[in-house]
Order: sequence, then C-alpha cells, then structure tokens
Amino acid sequence: MNTTRVEASSLVDACKHLGETGWRLATIAVADSEAPELRYIFQGPRGEGWEQLVVRPQPGSRTVPSLTPSNVSADWFEREIEDLFAIDFVGHPRLGDFVLHDNRWAEGVGPMRPGAPIREALVERAWQPRRVLREEGAFVMPVGPVYAGEAESALFLLETVGEDVVRAVPRLFYKYRGVEKLAQGRSAQDALLLVERANGTSAFAHAWTYCMAVESIVGINVPERARHLRMIFAEMERVRRHCAVIRAIVDSTALWVGASRLLELEERLLRACGAVAGHRYLFGLAAIGGLQRDVDDEALRSIAHEYAEVGKRIRVTVEELAHTSSFLDRVQRVGVLDTRHANEFGAVGPFARASGVASDVRQLQPYGGYADVELEVPTANEGDGYARLRVLTDELRVSTALIGRLASHVPSGDVRSDWSPHRGEALGWTEAPGGTSVQLLMLDDDARCVNLRFTPPSFRNWQNFRWVTEDFAFQDFPIILSTCGLSVAENDR
Repeated sequence: MNTTRVEASSLVDACKHLGETGWRLATIAVADSEAPELRYIFQGPRGEGWEQLVVRPQPGSRTVPSLTPSNVSADWFEREIEDLFAIDFVGHPRLGDFVLHDNRWAEGVGPMRPGAPIREALVERAWQPRRVLREEGAFVMPVGPVYAGEAESALFLLETVGEDVVRAVPRLFYKYRGVEKLAQGRSAQDALLLVERANGTSAFAHAWTYCMAVESIVGINVPERARHLRMIFAEMERVRRHCAVIRAIVDSTALWVGASRLLELEERLLRACGAVAGHRYLFGLAAIGGLQRDVDDEALRSIAHEYAEVGKRIRVTVEELAHTSSFLDRVQRVGVLDTRHANEFGAVGPFARASGVASDVRQLQPYGGYADVELEVPTANEGDGYARLRVLTDELRVSTALIGRLASHVPSGDVRSDWSPHRGEALGWTEAPGGTSVQLLMLDDDARCVNLRFTPPSFRNWQNFRWVTEDFAFQDFPIILSTCGLSVAENDR
C-alpha cells in the first residue's frame, strides 16, 4: 500500500484527483493518541492496489475539511468519525445523531478518544426524527427497531404523503458493540476473536481479513495448503450466506413452499460446515499463520459434492420462481439502485454488481491464492430486486464450481506457520459474501493491537439503502429490504 502525507488544506483536491482516475474510497481510519491522524484509504482499479493519504489537523485542532460535498461516499465515514472521535469535518451537511444516538449520548464526547469521559457523557433526552417532508398530510411511518423473529434492531423512518415512500432514513447502531475499541490493548490472537464474532454470516471472511493484516506485519508466509483451504472455506461461507439471502427474499413474498425448501437446503450447508470445520458458522477456524485445524482430503471432496448438489437444487428453485408471476411482480422493477448511485455512494458486493458495478477484490486485488484461479464475476444492469436475486444465484453457481475444482487438487503440507511478535501497520482485505471487507491494523512490539479500523461491506451498502426504497410503495419495503442482503449486526460492530 502506497502512503502519501498531505496537508489538510490539500486533502479535498488530492482525493478528488484519485476519484477522477478510477480510485474508490474504501475507508477512513483514525489513529488518535497524542494527536489525531486520519488515514484515507482508496482502492485502485484492477491491479493498482491501494493508496493511503495521511492527514493531521493543525496542532491543537480537531477539524479537517469534509470530503462529502465532492465525494458522497465519504458521508457515513465522516459522520461515524465525528461521533466516535469528536473530529469536526468542516463543510459536511449533517453531523451528529449517527452511531451515538442523541437520546443516550451528549454531543462532542468522542468515546474512541483516549481518556474520553464515557460514563459522565451518558444522558437521557427526548429524540425527534428530522423530517424532510412538510406538505399537508405528510407523515412518518416508523418501522422497528423491535421486530419478531430473527431480525436485528434497526429503525426505518419512511416519509410519505400517500402510499409511496418519498424519503427513507435508516437509523442503525442500536447494538453498537465497539469492537475496534475493545480490541485496543489486546493480543493479536484475542483481537481476532472479536473480529470473527462481529457477524456470524461472514465470520470466516472477516477473520481471514484480519489474519492477513497480522501476517503482513509480522512477515510470515502462510503454507500453501492453508492458502488453498482458506479459499475453500471462504467460498463455502459465500454459498451458505447467499442461500440464506435467497431464502429471505422468497420468504418476504409469502411463497412458503419455496422458502421452506430453501431453509432445508440452508440447514444442509450449515451441517456440512459443522462437519468439516467444527462450527456451523466456521468460528474458530481461521488462525494467524494459517488455520486452526486441517481437513482430510476425502472429507473435502465429500463437502464439494454436497455443495454442488445443494447448489443445483437452489438454482432449480430460483428457476421455478422465474416462472411465477406473483413473485416476479414483487421483485422486477422494484427497489432499483441505478449504476450512478451505486458508484457514487460506494456500493460493494452482489448489491453493487446487480447495478452494473463489477467490483470484486478477488479479481481486482487478488489475495490468498485467488490470482491463481479462474474466476467469473456475475453482474447485471437492471439494479432491481430480481437482478440482485440473479446475481446471488449466479455467484452461488460460480462458488460451488470453484469449491469442486479446489477440493480436487489440494496441496499437501502444514496448515499453520509459527510467528513472532512484531511492530507495524498493514491493510487486510477480502471479498466477504456481502462485499469488500477492509481492516487497517496497527500492532506494537508485543503484537498487541494499538489500533484497528474494521470496515465491513454492510457499512458501505447501508448508505445506498435510501435509493432502493424511495419512490416505491410501503408494501414493497420488506421485500426490498430482503433483496439487499444487508446485515445490521455486521454494521453495528
């Protein structure tokens, strides 16, 4: 990763130049000890790698220029940092009331700052949503934050003057856990446990991202067999997660037979994960230097066969849905995210690829062995719910085929390398099931976490959610939500 230090006064122009040459903002990180230091990390076009711009405010100041007016994908990053680090982004159109909800926290606390008075800053106050519509008859329809079943806590404020949603505002972070703060001062191994448990549906991808950052710092080579197995497990997780999203889409349209069939297939995938890895969600499998455990070659081939069979049955179910008019009426031309908004607001993963943004770091910035495999990246251009369903199904097909190819030729050898503590800073990245996962990690001499910036794909994709919801009817909302495949828990890390 190339690093360039820039003055705060030159920041906006430097970032604008990168954006104009095809670089996308991946995250903004803060290292805050004696004085705050901001890291603007950009993902380059194919083969270009990563670029980091480092900026320090003026001595004694906690203000920097806002990128949001010229690069709207910076909006949520800046709002989050303002809440957690009390850094003011001059020129941002709307700060406050984001991660730290106003009815619990006083403004300007910055709990991620060293020595911040957290307990003294807790307050109780009434909260009123900021309404946009003021026409006669306009009202706000709240959805959440409490639901039945397995749904996480999130509040959606839907503004309307009739039946169509004119303005949609997601209010998240009800269960914000502060994983990045909890990781500080912990050993690299203990911090891995925190990252891995940020979200069960992408546990292995996030753990792998973290492990690669540590491995880059301490300078170890992961055994070839472990690199190979990591790809297999990552694709297994992708298939299982995509099956769960497809099941949620079918469930939201009240097609109970199809939903029940997909639930059964999802259970088969979970049991297969448990049988081969020791945990249904692949917890405890990734390790710094490789993997915690090896897997018998014959077991891998058996798993590949099972995944191929389940994948085929999922695709048959989706093909049947393609001939079901009541289903198509609910997903076609509904919940549209156009290519312009997907690009401008930094969408990633299948959510972006269904809108024509073919961004996949397995192909653009290959890692962990992906440079040596042939990989198809399915895309669509319609950007609606049906396009997202098709991309998920096509990706599932690609992943099951890749698992089969990888399982048929597994290198022999160890699955873990020893390592020694080392000071340093590195970036890790993977293509998690929901999109690009990026983690910037800093370790001290004893390999204890000094700073961790964990940006999961859902954090970037939730920023796009308003575009898929607005101008559609209230009754479409739960279906649109299911087609996006966004995770509240992953976002509320």
